[in-house]
Amino acid sequence: MKTLLICAAVLVSASAALHAGDADTNVALVEQMFEAFNQHDWKKMASYYADNAAFLDPTLGAEEVKQSHADIVKKYSNLQKMAPDIHDDIQHIHAAGNTVVVEFVSSGSAPDGTKWKLPICTVLTLADGKIIRDATYFDK
Repeated sequence: MKTLLICAAVLVSASAALHAGDADTNVALVEQMFEAFNQHDWKKMASYYADNAAFLDPTLGAEEVKQSHADIVKKYSNLQKMAPDIHDDIQHIHAAGNTVVVEFVSSGSAPDGTKWKLPICTVLTLADGKIIRDATYFDK
C-alpha cells in the first residue's frame, strides 16, 4: 500500500512538472512570436503558427477562419502599411498546459501621424510547438 501511494505521488509530481514545462515552453514560443512581430518579420512570425491555423479575429469577421502562412504574412504586411511603426507591448502572460493568454497593448501611428494605442487580449492554443488557434479580442 505504501509503495502504491509513493508511486501515485511520483506520478502526480511528474505530471505537474510535465504540464509546467509545456506551459514554460509555450510561453517562450509565444514571446518569440511577439519579438518577430515587433521586428516586422512577418515570415518568421507566421512560422510560429501551424499552416492553416484557426483565427478568431475581429479584423477577419465574426467567424473563425483558417489562415495559411501566406495569409498571415499578407495580413500583417498590410497592417504595417497602415501603421509602419506598429509595436506590441506585452503586459501579462498567463499559461496553463497548451493555452497561453497574452494581454498586450498595440501601438503605432496612423498614416496622418496620429498616434494610437489599443489594449488587446489573445488566447493562443498550441500543439507540437506551433500555434494552432489564435482568438484575439479587442474593441474595434
